[in-house]
Amino acid sequence: MTGNIHIEASRLALLWQLSARAREAGNEAALAFSIVNETQALVPYRQAAWWRAGGALPSTVAAVSGLPQCDPGAPYVQWLNALCRALVRRQAAGHEQAQAPTGDTGRVQPYAFTAADLPAELAADWAEWWPACALWLPLIDTRQQRTLGAIVFAREEPFGANEMVLLAELAQVWLHALRALEPHASPFAHAFGKLRKGKLRKRVLIALALACLAPVPLSVLAPAEVTARDPFVVRSPLDGVIDRLNVQPNQRVAAGAPLFTLDATTLASRNALARKNFDAAQEEYRQTAQLAVTDDKDRLDMALKKGKLEASAVELDYAAAQLARLRVTAARDGVAVFSDPNDWNGRAVSVGEKVMLLADPSHVELTAYLPVAENVGVKPGAILTLYPKSSPLVSYDARIETIAYRAEPTPDGLLAYRIKASFAGDAPRPVLGMMGTARIHGRWVPLVYYLLRRPLAAARQWLGW
Repeated sequence: MTGNIHIEASRLALLWQLSARAREAGNEAALAFSIVNETQALVPYRQAAWWRAGGALPSTVAAVSGLPQCDPGAPYVQWLNALCRALVRRQAAGHEQAQAPTGDTGRVQPYAFTAADLPAELAADWAEWWPACALWLPLIDTRQQRTLGAIVFAREEPFGANEMVLLAELAQVWLHALRALEPHASPFAHAFGKLRKGKLRKRVLIALALACLAPVPLSVLAPAEVTARDPFVVRSPLDGVIDRLNVQPNQRVAAGAPLFTLDATTLASRNALARKNFDAAQEEYRQTAQLAVTDDKDRLDMALKKGKLEASAVELDYAAAQLARLRVTAARDGVAVFSDPNDWNGRAVSVGEKVMLLADPSHVELTAYLPVAENVGVKPGAILTLYPKSSPLVSYDARIETIAYRAEPTPDGLLAYRIKASFAGDAPRPVLGMMGTARIHGRWVPLVYYLLRRPLAAARQWLGW
């Protein structure tokens, strides 16, 4: 009795040591070497082999007892691979549960077999490689219903029930170690693994195909700015230099208020010269008129002097009119729209050059710049939505009125079509000068076209078809 207790205690100690070695294994190769070689201390056998189930690596015999490495081209290893495939098919058919030595059906038990349980072509070579009795120990993850691998043992005597129980318990430790050594699959790989089942995969593929054909509105993004609608353009009336700006940017002005003044030095000199020429011509005409009373010759010169006087009068009136235009005033009420005043003070301008705009803050429109590559057949009447940069929770809807037929460079150097859109309804309107991104809504297209439009366009330009 004492001897039996000592033997059982020794087996439990060996079982604990083998379990510890399995948990300490750093990789699958070290674990497989421990399984096929060190298990012999607990359950005697002549030969053992570790068969790895398919996963990230192909299904094959990866370790054989007594060898540091397994040669897949060796005849013995090839026969073992064929043997393991046959046992896996037999296991899938449910034969091993009938041979389980205990009533525990919660997990697969070791399965004892002989040459008579194998196909004829495998049984014919049994005597060449193995002794009479063998044992198949599968490692099945019952939570995910998958086989991680299996171990086959061979010896001359049949395996006893106690040995099979010890191996079944040890198999759970090996299974736990294999799960810990497996690389953690990504969520995508985990989902793809679930789709490997036939019906579920077909249903998902059908659902994806239908989703790709679902109609969605085609939309593109474009930079946009809130601009004045029908603004009054204030231009320079003369060639000259801006002497002083009388308003500030975004300042509200009334009709008749001074906006800017041109330098008067040149025109004042011209006006003074014209005044002197007029005075001289007037004096000459007066003297000629007096002499014409007594001299017929002076009567003839009086007509010439009168013409000279009239020409000098015209020049004087023109110089005075030009001098009066140096002070530019507002033609109507509005807000002065221009850049920094320091950019205009002392700047030379030509006649007709735009200096500023007079805009009505309540009368605005949206100007968007649609890139050439994003032109998806947008037409007048389409709806676009402005998302301001300064107000991420606010959006404004507008309706497209005009689209430029020709693309032109934008201030950022982008070649784009200019789009004008008006804000409809009585909803609150954005402030003048607000910038943001406009989403232009186009026609309805299948989802697959919406997703692949840009890649296909880039591929077509690169390939030239």
